[in-house]
Amino acid sequence: MIKSVKASSKKGHGDFKIDPVTREIIQNALASAADEMAMALYRTAYSTIVRDCLDYSTSLCNAEGEMIAQGVTTPLHLGSIPFAMKSLFRKYKEDMFPGDIFILNDPFDGGMHIPDIFIVKPIFWEKEITAFAVSTAHHLDLGGRLPGSSACDNTEIFQDGLRIPWLKLYNQGKPDEALFTILRTNVRVPRMTIGDVRAQMSACTIGERAIHEIIQRYGLKTFTNCTTALIAYTETLLRREIESWPDGNYSFTDYMDSDGVGGPPVRLHVKITIKGDSLTADFTGSEKQVRGAINCTLSFTASVVALCIRSVMQEDIPNTAGLFRPLRIVAPAGTVVNGEMPAASSMRGITGFRLIDAVFGALASILPHRVFAASEGGNTLVIIGGQREQQAQVTPYVYYELLSGTWGARPDRDGNDGLCHIANVSANIPIEQAECEYPIRIKRYGFVKDSGGAGQFRGGLAIEREWHLLEGKAHLAIRSDRRDHPPYGLYGGKPGRGSTNQLKESTREQVLPTMISTSMKQNESIYHRQAGGGGWGSPLSRLPQSVQRDVINDKVSIEAARSDYGVIIKEDTLEIDESRTKELRKKREKTKDH
Repeated sequence: MIKSVKASSKKGHGDFKIDPVTREIIQNALASAADEMAMALYRTAYSTIVRDCLDYSTSLCNAEGEMIAQGVTTPLHLGSIPFAMKSLFRKYKEDMFPGDIFILNDPFDGGMHIPDIFIVKPIFWEKEITAFAVSTAHHLDLGGRLPGSSACDNTEIFQDGLRIPWLKLYNQGKPDEALFTILRTNVRVPRMTIGDVRAQMSACTIGERAIHEIIQRYGLKTFTNCTTALIAYTETLLRREIESWPDGNYSFTDYMDSDGVGGPPVRLHVKITIKGDSLTADFTGSEKQVRGAINCTLSFTASVVALCIRSVMQEDIPNTAGLFRPLRIVAPAGTVVNGEMPAASSMRGITGFRLIDAVFGALASILPHRVFAASEGGNTLVIIGGQREQQAQVTPYVYYELLSGTWGARPDRDGNDGLCHIANVSANIPIEQAECEYPIRIKRYGFVKDSGGAGQFRGGLAIEREWHLLEGKAHLAIRSDRRDHPPYGLYGGKPGRGSTNQLKESTREQVLPTMISTSMKQNESIYHRQAGGGGWGSPLSRLPQSVQRDVINDKVSIEAARSDYGVIIKEDTLEIDESRTKELRKKREKTKDH
C-alpha cells in the first residue's frame, strides 16, 4: 500500500509554523485551482444540465480526504465531500495507486442522489498520496423508471436509476471497460452521460496538475502543513463568529406542498442551539421518511446547515473541512432529512431548498439584520423526455431544465429578480439552445408583475416560462413547490405569490400539482410560474418613490401599489398623489395599531 502523507503538526485550532502570507498564497492558489477545474468541466461537458444549467461542483481534498478548496459552483454540494470521502476510505484506503480514478453515485454509500456522480482522483507525489481531486455532476440520465432518472413519484431507490457503489473506473491508468459498458447499456443518452463523465475526469486532471505545481514551488512539507493549517484557520474563524452570537435555542417550521406522490404537506422542523463557539442543528420533529423521491441523505442535510451558516458570516472564510467542526447535525434516521434504505431520493433537491428556508427562519431570530426572507422555493425542475426522428433514425432525448430564480427581500434592499437561489449557482437554458437541440419551442419567458412579496423591501419577482412540444409524445416530470405554502416574509413583510403549473391544449387548460409525473403530446404546452420572494419589513414603510419606480418598471401594478403599499399613483402621469397617499397610509397605520 502507498501511504498517505500526514501533516507534521498537531491538528487543533491551528498554531502551525506557517507564516500568514504563505498560507494566504496557497489558499488562493487552491481556490483558483478548484475554479479552473470547474471551468474545464464546463467547457468539455456534453449535456445541457451540466453545460448550461451548471449543476456540478469541483473540490480539492488533502491526503486525509478533508476538503481544502471548492470551486465557485453548486454550494449545496459543499457538505457532500466529507461523507463521500469517508466512504471511499472505508473501502479503498489500502488500495489506491497512481492512475486510479474512482466513481460513485449510490446515496447509501456516501453519495447524494442517483443523478449525481462523484469522480475522485488520488494525487500522488513521489509515490505518496498528497491530495485528492473531486468533481461532482448531475447527469442527464442514469437509467431508472423514467427519462432523466428523476421523478417525485418514485417510491424506492431502485426506480431512481443505476446505483454505482465506490468502484475503480480506472485502475492504475487502465479503464474498466466492463464498467463503461454497463454505464452505456443502462442509460438513455449514453453519449451525453459518458461525455460528462470524461469531462469530470478532465477536471480532476486539471486539479492534479495544479497540486503538483504548488508542491514544486513550496515543497511537500509546506504544502501538507499549510493545508492542515487552512482547515484549522476556517474552524477558528467560524468558532469566533458563532461565539459572538447570543446563546439559546431558536426554532422554525416550514412545509413542502406534497410528499411527491400526492400526499399531504411535509413538515420540516429545525431547532438551532447556540452554545459558546458551537452550533447544533436538530431536525427532530421533521416528517418521517416519505413515499416519494424527496428524501434527503444525511450528507445533503449537513450541506444545508453549512451553507446557511456560511451565508450569514460577516467574515470571509476558506471553503475547507474546518467549516463542519463547530457544527453538530442531528437528523434522525428514517426521516425525510435522513432517509434509510430503500428511500427514493432523486428529487431530494426540493427538500434541501425547503430546509434552507427553515434554517434561515431560525437564524432570523438570532441575526435579524443578516437574514433575508424566503426565496422562490428553489429551482423548478422540468424534464421532457421522449424519442424523435433525426436523419432517418429514431433516437431518445432528455430535456432537463432547472428554472432559476428569485430572492426574498433582504434587510436593506429588495430581493434580486431573475437570480438563481443562493444554494445552487445555476442558469436557465438559453432559448436558442433549447430550440435547436430539442423538439420544443419556448413560448413565454419573463418576470411576473405583482408576484414579489410586499414589504419595506420587496421580494424578487417570480419567473414564468412555457414549453411547447413540437412533435410526438413525451414524458413530463415537474418538481416545484411553494404553491400552498408560499415563501414567507420577515418582520412584517408579506409572503410572495405562490407557484402554478398548467398543462395547456388548444381548447382547455389543466392545473397540475406542484410535483407530478405525467405525459404530454404534440402541440401541448406546459406553463410554469415560480413563486415570488417574500417581503421584508412593513409595506407601509416602503418609500413611495420606490413603489413608483416599480410601477414605472412594470413590476408592480397601480392597483397593488394602492392595496399593498398604500401609495396612490396617478394613472395618466404615473406620479405620486402625495396628499392622498399620506392620508391612506395614516388610516392604514391606525387600523394596524388596533
